[in-house]
Amino acid sequence: MRSAVSFLTIAGRATLPSASTLVWFPLVGALVGLAVGGVWVGAGHTWPMAAAAAVTLAGDAVLTGGLHWDGLTDSGDGLLPALPTERRLAVMADPRAGAFGVLAVGVTLLLRFAALTAGPAGVWVVAALWCTSRTAVALVALLGTYARGEGLASAFRSSDGSRARRVAMIASLGLAISLPLALIDRPGHGIAALGGTVATISALTWFATRRLGGYTGDVLGAQIVLGETAGLLIWSATW
Repeated sequence: MRSAVSFLTIAGRATLPSASTLVWFPLVGALVGLAVGGVWVGAGHTWPMAAAAAVTLAGDAVLTGGLHWDGLTDSGDGLLPALPTERRLAVMADPRAGAFGVLAVGVTLLLRFAALTAGPAGVWVVAALWCTSRTAVALVALLGTYARGEGLASAFRSSDGSRARRVAMIASLGLAISLPLALIDRPGHGIAALGGTVATISALTWFATRRLGGYTGDVLGAQIVLGETAGLLIWSATW
């Protein structure tokens, strides 16, 4: 669990991840979501909702070290423009942000801010969404095709024959945590939000596979951010 906390948050010392790190993604995601949801609710009691939304965005970015947003920036630069596959991977490895990456981050921030402003603020649904997003990307990392020969996310690939066991553990733990949390408040919206998160991550997996031949570490980060944002938008819907 220590390596998952270090990889997904700013807490702890930096450690190299491994395939076993993924097993803890659902739990760490839920804990991060509880913290972010707590900031959202607490800020809502102190400031107007727009200010509370901004504070929540800042809190989430600080807690995760902006890691996933960096992945979204690089994924925007690599996946959106018309480029050959080799060039896409090279662009995503470039630390400089391009126009497509900035656009992807800007639009996502706007949507995320709007969803948080609309509310209603809730701790449990954020914990459920953050758990679901990290559960889904852990499964993508284990079951999907890695697009690079070697990279940070290649550490998640296991060659010891235990992949099926890890997949079952991650999926079971993610469901066991996220579903009860989503049912606590506005269960219809909560379950729909989880579905939206999974659907968004699935769609991005398909898109990255079409454009890159698989996923990269940047794609996993983008999936987390976009999946959570889709879930928050569904949660804030007025139906």
